[in-house]
Amino acid sequence: MSQSPEVRSAIITEYKTGENDTGSPEVQVALISERINSLTEHLKIHAKDFHSRRGLLMLVGRRRRLLDYLKKKNATRYQTLIGKLGLRR
Repeated sequence: MSQSPEVRSAIITEYKTGENDTGSPEVQVALISERINSLTEHLKIHAKDFHSRRGLLMLVGRRRRLLDYLKKKNATRYQTLIGKLGLRR
């Protein structure tokens, strides 16, 4: 369920805002979204894995907080990010 270094670096290079950027909200939200997608696929197979379900809910909350922060700081970056990731809001 963990991300391989290749996938992680590909996500970072796609969503980074600067040359040495690894911690901007865009990168963090993209990495968390990838983890959420992999956990969702895991839970489709293992429906009774409640520990992973709790981790999934915590990740969704963390992503929501980061998106709220980004929306408060810069609404245009927020709109482009949710457009790229295909999120609802």
